[in-house]
Amino acid sequence: MDYDETLHRVLTELRRTTGLELEIRADSPEEKSRAAEQLRLLTAAYKEKYDKIHFLRSLMTGELPAYRIQEHACRFHIAFAEPRILYLVEAEQKPDDLLQEVLRGLLPSRTAAYLIPVSGNLTAVLCSRGCMVKDGQGSPELAFARTMVDMLNAEAFTRIRVSYSRVSESLADLSAAFQETGLALKIGKLFFSGETVFPCGRLGVGRLIYGLPYELCENFLREIFGEDIPPELDEETAVTASQFFENNLNIAETARQLHVHRNTLIYRLEQIQNRTGLDLRRFEDAAAFKIATMVINYLRTERNQNA
Repeated sequence: MDYDETLHRVLTELRRTTGLELEIRADSPEEKSRAAEQLRLLTAAYKEKYDKIHFLRSLMTGELPAYRIQEHACRFHIAFAEPRILYLVEAEQKPDDLLQEVLRGLLPSRTAAYLIPVSGNLTAVLCSRGCMVKDGQGSPELAFARTMVDMLNAEAFTRIRVSYSRVSESLADLSAAFQETGLALKIGKLFFSGETVFPCGRLGVGRLIYGLPYELCENFLREIFGEDIPPELDEETAVTASQFFENNLNIAETARQLHVHRNTLIYRLEQIQNRTGLDLRRFEDAAAFKIATMVINYLRTERNQNA
């Protein structure tokens, strides 16, 4: 272990957090290790007492006991009881200074809004609900999420996904909001990969499937595919079915968008019917096939993560 490098890193973090410049004299590796640990504790204590972002991050992740929330909120002059929305912003690349700058520019300057780095490529944005302006295009929470996606995609040149919570009435609800928003982001990426905004209250069938045991999912797939359950759909089948569903089972419009002849599309649909017994031109069969594809994606993703 490079103790000099470790000590330098800890001193840098202390200076960045507190503004204190310290010079540590330690000769042996043991002395350097003890000094580094003491500096880490000093930095952590400073953050807990003086850093409101550290306070909010600890609150989100459940590291702060409930009985200390109001005490810390008063110390940092943060209203305890106030309707808020928590957003989770995930970038495909690790956030850089430009992305953070764009996010700060989107936050209302005269209201209580906080930018909270969580980990890796994940950043939380905590906003007072009162700072959001209705635009006539749906809920203000949804409008703000879409604005973040559009601005960050354009300015930071990276793909962005955003999930957001229900309204939290007080800081005591922030930990639960963080958990449900993280779940919304995971479910959204898993089942609605073509979308970029995932409201916690609008996850639909995806939330239901995510809560099902593996055995029940596999039994359902056997009803559709028999014992030969595909690990994933081939690209042609997946694209054809997805486009057909997006066009509300309209053959003519789907064929036009796929740039294929109408008869070619009908042939593909008949191939799916021969394999599964489901005629995607019928609503009930289309719904069953759509759910089956979502279940396949869910099982594949979970297995890959557990491998």
